[in-house]
Amino acid sequence: MTDAAEEIAEGWGPLDGLPGNPMMWILILGEMLVFAILLAGFSIARALHPAEFAASQAHLDPLLAGLATITLVTSGWLAAHALHCVRRGESGRPQLVAAMLIGSGFLVLKGIEYGREFAAGIGIETDTFFTLYFLITGFHALHVVMGIIVLAIVAWQNSAENIETGTAFWHMVDLVWILIFPTLYLLR
Repeated sequence: MTDAAEEIAEGWGPLDGLPGNPMMWILILGEMLVFAILLAGFSIARALHPAEFAASQAHLDPLLAGLATITLVTSGWLAAHALHCVRRGESGRPQLVAAMLIGSGFLVLKGIEYGREFAAGIGIETDTFFTLYFLITGFHALHVVMGIIVLAIVAWQNSAENIETGTAFWHMVDLVWILIFPTLYLLR
């Protein structure tokens, strides 16, 4: 292990002081970079093909996506509340379970949205917009699934550091969606 890796593993170095395990922050930073590249690519493609993107974007349901946004942010609030409870010496499990259930509701709403698009004959190969749309939202949905699994693990291993680590990942999932929602559904 390099000196820098040893410092990070021991809680020293540039990531010291962040909540949770420093290795989670390395993962979060990497994932944020991937999503930033995807959203930048989407924005460039939209600038190159504005008519195609406007026509395709008209098929999306921004109200359903807005409801999904509210669902995911509410789940994030519950995860944060779980950490607050644990820091006060209480159990955060009920809030984490609620966060997982509401986070699952986000996946149900995405499933409804995908079902509508597939029923209308829209798929990943329809055009550039929908190729990027399904890639970005599908990759995010995978992160929601991983986040629910992480929350389940930290609910089982209910310590302040574990919950800090799990909620840090979950808040990254929230933040990424808050960037995806306007980029794909609202901006023209």
